[in-house]
Amino acid sequence: MFFIINYSYMKNLNDKLIYPDLSYDITGICFKVHNELGRFAREKQYCDAIERYLQASNIVYQREYIFETTGNRLDFIVEDKIILEIKAKRMLLRDDYYQLQRYLQSLDKKLGLLLNFRSRFLKPARVIRIDTDARKKFV
Repeated sequence: MFFIINYSYMKNLNDKLIYPDLSYDITGICFKVHNELGRFAREKQYCDAIERYLQASNIVYQREYIFETTGNRLDFIVEDKIILEIKAKRMLLRDDYYQLQRYLQSLDKKLGLLLNFRSRFLKPARVIRIDTDARKKFV
């Protein structure tokens, strides 16, 4: 069986992705942490390990950023571009995606990564800020 790889398609795909290199680095760090701690640690333990890897990789970040207006706290803002939201629960719910969308709207960021470390296999979800009238649903 042979597979034909269309490299021009891959190049076009990378042109369409938001922050492809940075999000690749972040998800790589998250996979290391998931392999290291497993799936039954606490959210704070995952965040501590991610913070160590971000420091080791010289990636600029803010941890536990607090919104001045609402008092909400998000887990990480990486390179002032990507919001990284970490969960350690049985399954992600629609509200988790809505929460990240609200963070993206409030901080005017383009991309958020949502990861649930309780899952057997880590599946990063890329959440993109909505710029239409539908965003009123998340406020």
